[in-house]
Amino acid sequence: MILPYMGFGNKKEIYFLGRVLRDRGIGISQIEDNRWRNFRTMYKRFATWEIPGVKVKASFGSHEMVVTTDPEGYFEVRMPIENLVDASGPWHFVHLTLLDQVIKNQGEVTATNSIFIPSTQVEYGVISDIDDTIVPTGATRLWEMLKTTFLHNAHTRLPFPGVAAFYQSLAKGMDGIESNPFFYVSSSPWNLYDFLMEFLDVHGIPKGPLMLRDIGLSREQFIAGSHSGHKLLQVEKIFEIEKHLKFILIGDSGQMDPEIYLQVIKDFPGRVKMVYIRDVVQSRHDEVEAISKEIKELGVELLLVKDTVEAAQHALAKGWILAGEVQEIADAKTKEEEEEEE
Repeated sequence: MILPYMGFGNKKEIYFLGRVLRDRGIGISQIEDNRWRNFRTMYKRFATWEIPGVKVKASFGSHEMVVTTDPEGYFEVRMPIENLVDASGPWHFVHLTLLDQVIKNQGEVTATNSIFIPSTQVEYGVISDIDDTIVPTGATRLWEMLKTTFLHNAHTRLPFPGVAAFYQSLAKGMDGIESNPFFYVSSSPWNLYDFLMEFLDVHGIPKGPLMLRDIGLSREQFIAGSHSGHKLLQVEKIFEIEKHLKFILIGDSGQMDPEIYLQVIKDFPGRVKMVYIRDVVQSRHDEVEAISKEIKELGVELLLVKDTVEAAQHALAKGWILAGEVQEIADAKTKEEEEEEE
């Protein structure tokens, strides 16, 4: 199978990654799936059979590009484009075809990928971390993170209360149309891509490209690259391609998000509107406060928030979301907290 990862671009180029793998028939999860089924499904995601050294053709309108998979089965498409085929909406499609025969009688192997190309009328973009920003994962506690990852599914993993409503309000901005693009950057491995896309869909969180991380279970190092190095590279790639956008950055205090966002502000002056950091580790208050002061000297504000309502109140005061949204976010947060307690 060709597994493409949702991409993004501008009027001159598109960018996305993908992978060629043996189809394990994972399918989508059900709310009634038990922990054993969740474990088996997640095991399949990690026990991949990669197909290296094969050619994939990407077709976008009149443009074509042929790429070759690397030793882990990944391929990258960064395609220059001209005369955008359909500029009526932000979502466009790339058709992918496997050009090599891997097994006998394999038939045609194809896939279609979605590409987000923001219009020039977009108010701002949003880049958000996932782990401990959108959903509790215990990313700073390895055993807790492993249990959460392997024993739950997209239905039983719950986002922080109010997150979906807050992100929906940012997507709508001040014109009430869900056109402000979202990008998600995480140190989670690409093996979790389908799970995370399903998670966003199930919980009503705006869809958008995911920038995840390669792991090498068969390599000497379990995880390729550092956490902060990976995330900084991916965030800055978004900034480089979406040149006309300013961004709201959302993360948490559990790892290195404040430090990463500080570097982004230094590297792309004038491109960051705001930084929201979810307060999940009290021991880091002094460090985050010091970073906040440094960011303020660069003309940007960092706000350490306890929940999404606090962030929404600030966004309203700045004129980034509609007035009625804050109460809806507060109501959604209360409802979701009550449901968690049941």
